[in-house]
Amino acid sequence: MKENTIAPLGILAALADEIRDLIAALEPGAQVHRIGLRDFHQGILHGQPCVIALTRVGKAAAAATTATLLQRFGVGRVIFTGVAGGLHRDVRVGDIVIGSQALQHDMDARPLFARHELPLLGVDRLPADPALSEQLQASARRFLAGRASRVHRGLILTGDRFVGDAGTGHELRERLPDALCVEMEGAAVAQVCHEFGVPWAVLRTISDHADAQAEQDFLRFLREVASVYSHGILQDFLRRQVAAGDPYPMQQ
Repeated sequence: MKENTIAPLGILAALADEIRDLIAALEPGAQVHRIGLRDFHQGILHGQPCVIALTRVGKAAAAATTATLLQRFGVGRVIFTGVAGGLHRDVRVGDIVIGSQALQHDMDARPLFARHELPLLGVDRLPADPALSEQLQASARRFLAGRASRVHRGLILTGDRFVGDAGTGHELRERLPDALCVEMEGAAVAQVCHEFGVPWAVLRTISDHADAQAEQDFLRFLREVASVYSHGILQDFLRRQVAAGDPYPMQQ
């Protein structure tokens, strides 16, 4: 006989500073599971069952962590959070970007497949879950109320390269002019979730402009802002999820 329970929410980030405050906010009694050199923190966060993990940097690391998260913990949704470099002229440092789509800008299997197309999947832009993204967008707007920062929603680029020079940033803007920001994990997480049929969303805080100043701006922003923004937005999101009743039951 199957029993309905609440599926935990998976929360992922590439760097420890991006989820430090989230892990600290878990209720007493949280468990830590060590799997494949990764710690999965399982417990209750602001009234919601969650599993929080550090993916480490890059697409392969992010995909491996996501696959483990889905197979071992039965999560019903996945949110990737952290910082990113801004690409679009309307996106400024301190702004929030919610991904409507994710694309691997360094995927190029031509002539076998079109540029950016994920081989054997037949797609290049993976769509985020609309409801989950809308809820995060609303929480981000509430969190930023009274601040100068803004919330955007659109295309996020992912690649196994830190974009820290003006030439690469310019080339990405020319090739994919609707892209809002660039990072190193989101589209890999999206691909795994797509193949497993699990809703996903990406929440990024803009730390730099993907140019020659990116390294210095990124490190300072990571230390001072990243975890505060991630925790503040997800705190609002989780509390409202609890108040509304979680829409993602897990079949056991």
